[in-house]
Amino acid sequence: MIGWIILALVILFLVIVMFRTAWFRPKNQIPVNDEEVTFDKEAAVSALQQLIRCKTVSSYDPSQEDDREFQKLIDLLPTLYPHVLQSCSLLKLPNRALLFRWQGKEPGEPAVLMAHYDVVPVNEEGWEKPPFDGIIEDGVLWGRGALDTKVSFNGILSGAEALLQQGFTPKNDIYFAFSGGEEVNGQGAVNIVNYFKEQGITPSMVVDEGGAVVENVFPGVSQPCGLIGIAEKGMLNVEYRIKSGGGHASAPKPHTPVGRLSMACAKMETHPFKAHLTKPVAEMFDTLGRYSGFAYRLIFANLWCFGWVLDLLCKKTGGELNALMRTTVAFTQMNGSKAPNVIPPEATMVSNIRLNPMDSVDSALAYIKKTVRDQDITLTATTAMEPSPISRTDCAGWQRVASAVASTWKGCLVAPYLMVQCSDSRHYAPISDRVYRFSAMDMTPEERGTLHGNNERIRLETVARAVEFFIRVMKEC
Repeated sequence: MIGWIILALVILFLVIVMFRTAWFRPKNQIPVNDEEVTFDKEAAVSALQQLIRCKTVSSYDPSQEDDREFQKLIDLLPTLYPHVLQSCSLLKLPNRALLFRWQGKEPGEPAVLMAHYDVVPVNEEGWEKPPFDGIIEDGVLWGRGALDTKVSFNGILSGAEALLQQGFTPKNDIYFAFSGGEEVNGQGAVNIVNYFKEQGITPSMVVDEGGAVVENVFPGVSQPCGLIGIAEKGMLNVEYRIKSGGGHASAPKPHTPVGRLSMACAKMETHPFKAHLTKPVAEMFDTLGRYSGFAYRLIFANLWCFGWVLDLLCKKTGGELNALMRTTVAFTQMNGSKAPNVIPPEATMVSNIRLNPMDSVDSALAYIKKTVRDQDITLTATTAMEPSPISRTDCAGWQRVASAVASTWKGCLVAPYLMVQCSDSRHYAPISDRVYRFSAMDMTPEERGTLHGNNERIRLETVARAVEFFIRVMKEC
């Protein structure tokens, strides 16, 4: 009798799983607008080329920055985007923050389009082309900032320039909010948000850098995916410090300071943080998982019973899928003795932690302490940023951005996702729950690898698509 009951339960389980898998089919996709978008593509490319030639390198060491290069870029704006500078007001705030206001026909909640015009330093010896010459060869524009994020800066202003030339006026105000210090966690975006607070301005939506149109990033899906970040992970840098009596390396104790730090590192890597299926990732799985092959659809349609399989896959492969599911820990620095034959009196190690929205700075530190289990190791949070709140996907702001993505990159699958990096948009959480992170580009894995690296470059067709995307967004504001 018990055997028959077990068999019946097994059959019922299989029926439920197969039924859910069979019904796990694509939903109605985002509406696509087939209206043709026209603008001067050559002018847009030329403008980005000139922006790249401004060496707006930001650094945590101010002596390594050149204020003249930042001013050079600002002085170029009336020449590159004359209608924007004539028709839109420009407010310059501290910390190289630029805030344009394009006044709409009616009062209402405005849209905010963001970018940053500072760039990270370069190792010029590792580049095939000079990083600040803006060289165009074979349909590709080379230069630091081409992808991150002068393409967005140019896409916003070139899009507005084209619309102004065509006599367009938005229904509501549109703000263009640009920071000159995002790469060093500068206060430019903070100053802009404080201005909005003082003026009582609540944005209808905020668009900043984040996801992009990418391929082969989701298991079993071959179509291009337009990923829009509706939240971003927090960041925590932790220093691990241990002291000892030092001494000569010829007579070491069983465990040296560096050895004990190494054990702490190994413990953290073999005991990763617990996986959490957050709203951005759940919605991404629910959207893209429906386009996967049968085996993956079986998993994504039945995470209630196969979640452990996904977790195991994430732990083994690491990378982007794993980063979406849990708080990640990357050990990046270690210091010990200055001589090879001396046991250091003190050793340190640093890990960079990206916090899942369901974790926090305090909970992460508690987990590290519990996992390391070495009371002689002192933990210090040197940088701490909590995860952002999760933005809405049931509102007009989301629909505008999602529709603009689907209409610009026809055939791509549009889905929410969790941004694993940090951006200036996190500062907007106190004034808006409609913050969307999308870099208006389709990027190959090779191109993504040049972000903050050598040989950053962008295809000219990508420059044009960025302008088209922002035009589509602005026409709906």
